[in-house]
Amino acid sequence: MRTFVEKAAAHAGFALEWQRKDEQTQGIDRTSGKVIVRVNPAFYRPAEVDLLIGNPAKANRKLGWKREVSFDALVRMMAEADLRRVAG
Repeated sequence: MRTFVEKAAAHAGFALEWQRKDEQTQGIDRTSGKVIVRVNPAFYRPAEVDLLIGNPAKANRKLGWKREVSFDALVRMMAEADLRRVAG
């Protein structure tokens, strides 16, 4: 998860430094010192798992599906959409 969050933050111009642990984890912008990321227990999954890893091999094998967007491109698209939404 941190990889996604760090990449999205970088697209928004932030360089995160992680502090604390578990529910107290915070991502602090190294430049401004502001808290950019904070854990919110309200968004926990009902049965949180430690690791989720997707594998598109079965979709490729059975359906002939191939991804058209890389992980980095997907993060950039999502970050840009969020930035447009908050810019008004």
